[in-house]
Amino acid sequence: MSKRADGSYSNFWRGVTRVILRPTIRALMKHDWQGQDNFLPTGGMIVAANHLSYADVLAMCLYIDQAGRYPVFLAKASLFKIKLIGPILRKVGELPVYREQTDAALVLRDAEQGIRDGACVVFYPEGTVTRDPNLWPMVAKTGVGRLALATGAPVIPVAHWGAQDVLPYGSFRPHLLPRKTVHIIAGPPVDLAEFADCPLDSATLRSATDKIMADVATLVGKLRGEDPPAEPYHPAVARRQLRGELRQLAGQTGADADQAGIDQAGIDQAGDGAAPAAGGPADSAIASWTGTEPAETGTEVPGP
Repeated sequence: MSKRADGSYSNFWRGVTRVILRPTIRALMKHDWQGQDNFLPTGGMIVAANHLSYADVLAMCLYIDQAGRYPVFLAKASLFKIKLIGPILRKVGELPVYREQTDAALVLRDAEQGIRDGACVVFYPEGTVTRDPNLWPMVAKTGVGRLALATGAPVIPVAHWGAQDVLPYGSFRPHLLPRKTVHIIAGPPVDLAEFADCPLDSATLRSATDKIMADVATLVGKLRGEDPPAEPYHPAVARRQLRGELRQLAGQTGADADQAGIDQAGIDQAGDGAAPAAGGPADSAIASWTGTEPAETGTEVPGP
């Protein structure tokens, strides 16, 4: 176990970050906060939030700070080995995630201990910025469910909207003027009582995680004034569906090409018997859909 798991941190360095970040974040964005009274004043807790932009990390820092807690984020363990950055992360109490571990229980070992020591741990269950085309929360990884059930800590669902206008995902150019408003709302703790006596197997963790994310999605819908989708976006499923659609398109255009070839053969028999040119509608259609050259057979479509 790392030295960070003992719950220690430097009040001095936490004070330094508050002095620097509070005015900086306020200068970058306006804010509309709701639901901060759902935060516990003391004790370990988990904040489960949707993820739209790298800018939402800053918004979450200020939101949680104004709720009276110090935000503790999970960071890749490798960051703690970087000069200057690593020591500061340790001094303010941030927690490493050991992604290289094959034992799932060890990946979040310091996060679990941090919660037991009273930390307010911020968790992005999706693991990355959402890939949903409409920016709804997508299917989450089960780490948040494991952490919640292993520690018994309350899980506060938090949703935000607007950070993507400050810094769109994939862009390094923030949109600072005019200042954008980031809306954040927190709900009451997620009721996970039904899982209290269940084993921490994959089915239990998936069900608990889905319940947490359903509360987060409902809060996102409240901020947007819309109903969230009945089923969250799943990147792997979406890729499989796209491949299926492309294969279906290839089959349809291939059939059209075959029919065109038959018709052309009849014309050729009546004319000079010239062979049809290589390539056809299927090739051009596949290339336009995938942005790649089709396979030699014209039937197997490269994946996205």
